[in-house]
Amino acid sequence: MLNRNTHDTVLELNMARPPVNALNAELVQALHAQIDSAMADGFEAIVISGQPEIFSAGLDVPELMSFRRPQMIEFWIEFMSLLRCIALSPIPIVAAITGHSPAGGAVIALPCDYRIMAQSSKKGRYKIGLNEVQVGLVIPPVIYNSLVRLTGARIAGQLAVEGLLIDADTALAYGLVDELQETKDVVAAALNWCQRHLALPRHAMLKTRAIARHPLVDAYSSDDYFKINDFVDHWFHDSTQTVLQMLVEQLGKR
Repeated sequence: MLNRNTHDTVLELNMARPPVNALNAELVQALHAQIDSAMADGFEAIVISGQPEIFSAGLDVPELMSFRRPQMIEFWIEFMSLLRCIALSPIPIVAAITGHSPAGGAVIALPCDYRIMAQSSKKGRYKIGLNEVQVGLVIPPVIYNSLVRLTGARIAGQLAVEGLLIDADTALAYGLVDELQETKDVVAAALNWCQRHLALPRHAMLKTRAIARHPLVDAYSSDDYFKINDFVDHWFHDSTQTVLQMLVEQLGKR
């Protein structure tokens, strides 16, 4: 489910939950625990990677659809806590986006320091984006503002309101990702990024990094960044459940 690969002082957390690295409670908890303990374990940077052709397809909707409200509240707290852990990490984190990355996959990449995405495969160009609206969900404000931080308000609004998935080249042009590589080279490029930064004077690099990330840290430090009731109320809204049930049925036919 989560491979833990060490590269000197860089920890690679490789999501390995076939077939599409869907984010269920167990995978979210495992990521959170490993990121939370990385610095104490002596690591100086983290890479979050996926499998060839897929980073993560987002939340495990079929599993979450079986949850009652208390379970959904517990899951949403854990998922938002994972994002906060990434945003507030005292050491750099790079998203090695090894393939498609819709919805929750893109959300995990947003608060990272840097995003390197695979450009394409023989099957076509990889896609990334916050397509929550397409499946009947509202993007929480703190996640939307993380998108604005990367792309600017105009593009973020266009992407989020329509729930667009865009190809890697467009994502690079919009600032949603920072670099493109061949699929086989994405993790190596992420490790190289880490090593370049770790070779800098450490105190100066980390202090300047903290200044650069201050708006993101502030957003995830506020008392209401979870927006638990807002999200869960919408999740269980009749219209949302109808769209999500249709999605589950479509997935079951594949």
